[in-house]
Amino acid sequence: MGDLALYVDGLAGAAALALLTWLLSLRLRDVSIVDSLWSLMLLLQAWIYALGAAPGAPAGARARLTLALVTLWALRLSGYISWRNLGHGEDRRYQAIRARNQPHFALKSLYLVFLLQAVLAWIISLPLYGAVRAHGPPGALGPLDLAGAALWLLGFVFEAGADWQLARFKALSANQGKVMDRGLWRYTRHPNYFGEFCIWWGFYLLALAAGAWWSLPAPLLMSVLLIRVSGVTLLERDIGERRPEYAGYIRRTNAFFPGPPQR
Repeated sequence: MGDLALYVDGLAGAAALALLTWLLSLRLRDVSIVDSLWSLMLLLQAWIYALGAAPGAPAGARARLTLALVTLWALRLSGYISWRNLGHGEDRRYQAIRARNQPHFALKSLYLVFLLQAVLAWIISLPLYGAVRAHGPPGALGPLDLAGAALWLLGFVFEAGADWQLARFKALSANQGKVMDRGLWRYTRHPNYFGEFCIWWGFYLLALAAGAWWSLPAPLLMSVLLIRVSGVTLLERDIGERRPEYAGYIRRTNAFFPGPPQR
């Protein structure tokens, strides 16, 4: 797998960033700031892998492309989440975690929330490590690289487009309490999660082009998280109770992969 010590450096970098953000969460009494941290941990790891190259070694086209894509994705996502959550206090999901883990949640949140996110980011960063560091076919970008970039672009359009559409929908007071079922949200109940799915399988194709087939656990883990753990399943656990219209939305709209709405 190449320079394993450099991969471990990625974990150390993510853990250090998580520790600093945990200290800030104690002051704010808000652990949901970890959501803004998530993409930045992956961005930091990608640059650690890239800057760990031998001094004077030129960065290949694949490494430059990967760094550009992960930087654009990470800064947009972190910025959007920070803007969305500004002034709203701690997210209800983290309030529930806080309530379940009293007493001493302030200390427990270091490993239950922040260091857990760092470890997950470390595992999911495998394609970034592979695309930046692994020795693939020399020369210009190949078909797999282009396919990976195209899949990433599809995912970015879905993720950023869905976030923008939802923000505009929520900005109208007339839509308060209503279900967003327009634009990309007409074809999947979670277009932003589907976008994230495409982005990480796109990164995997870039890693695969570099010969880093062993980074497959990363997109698989991301897929499970998005569909079965912290994404679709968690979000829809009680949304029907808060928004009665959601039951009809479920009947006519695919949960994850886009498709034509059912009548």
